[in-house]
Amino acid sequence: MKFLIPSPSRCFATVRPLLGAACLFLSGIASAQAASIATKAAHAFLMDADTGAVLMEKDAEQPMHPASMSKLMTVFMLFDALHEGRISLDSVFSVSENAWSKGGAASGSSTMFLHPHTQVRVEDLLRGIVIQSGNDACIVVAENLGLSETAFAAQMTERAKEIGLTNSRFANATGWPDPEHMMSAHDLAFLARELIERFPEYYPVFSERSFTYNDIKQGNRNPLLYKFPGADGLKTGHTQDSGYGLTASAKVGDRRLILVVNGLNSNKERSEESERLLNWGFSEFTNVTLFKKGEKVDSAEVWLGDKPKVDMMAADTLKFTLPRAARREMKVSVVMDQPIPAPVLAGTRIGTIKISAPGMDPVEKPLVAAETVDRLGLFGRITAAAKYLFWGYSK
Repeated sequence: MKFLIPSPSRCFATVRPLLGAACLFLSGIASAQAASIATKAAHAFLMDADTGAVLMEKDAEQPMHPASMSKLMTVFMLFDALHEGRISLDSVFSVSENAWSKGGAASGSSTMFLHPHTQVRVEDLLRGIVIQSGNDACIVVAENLGLSETAFAAQMTERAKEIGLTNSRFANATGWPDPEHMMSAHDLAFLARELIERFPEYYPVFSERSFTYNDIKQGNRNPLLYKFPGADGLKTGHTQDSGYGLTASAKVGDRRLILVVNGLNSNKERSEESERLLNWGFSEFTNVTLFKKGEKVDSAEVWLGDKPKVDMMAADTLKFTLPRAARREMKVSVVMDQPIPAPVLAGTRIGTIKISAPGMDPVEKPLVAAETVDRLGLFGRITAAAKYLFWGYSK
């Protein structure tokens, strides 16, 4: 004999405001604030490194001449090779006549002062690129990792696509002006975050203030290292086409911001504008953890389950970058359709948490079942069905 167990005639769509203690300390939600602060930079992008929240942007998706800031991609390729074990910091690369003539002292450009037909340790080349902005060091890396600078630039472009940089293409390893060599401020910021997060063992080199090679000492050109507390990277850039630019990062307390500016008129303006925008980002926004991964957020009714309810938890830590001014008008709610028919598998999405505030883009994150709830046995299902037929479903 086959028993047909009826389902409830409708599910109850529930929107449940959360008024718990965790919510009382929230300030708002992550959101782009594109027009919230003006800047002299032609291109600008400011983001929270941890949450990915965009705090401000100006023509950030438009490809631009990145100058030496694109050396960050050369460094990424070098870090990649180190991380994969293809080379080590003690590996030695050969300095070609081409690298010396195009990027060395003879070229009149930023240089590490390498000598042709010599061998250089990778660790020294890394500091030569990051601290001294050596074009010669970049070409040496390109020729030794990619056989030629042209081939290496093609590899850079392909690798950039793989890590999500959609407005970047490279014609060389140095950032030397070329109509085909372009990056966006957005891409530079996300590249900076990749360098910080993927390669924590190598990233500290960006905070070093000077490096001496061949008895020539040169200082790091990042002005924030000398004046902004917590600044620890990354790279300046300047050509006639690009103006003055900086890709920078600073960590204050447990917050890290990443800033890109370009198209400024002087070294002084670059320094002052970068400092001003970072100060604004740290003072106007804060990060708050609403729920940690695995923490109970709410519970939902279960239909024909061996348990009447199932806890809902955050699939990942719910951490947001929030404008301090939005604190009192923030709203947090859970949306779910219940009862949820059994069986319910642990980790299955069964609801959504929504966070909103006036003037902000709403944020939605999934909530998942904290445990598995099996179906009732046959007798239990018949009993539940009988109750439903006589009295209907009630929450």
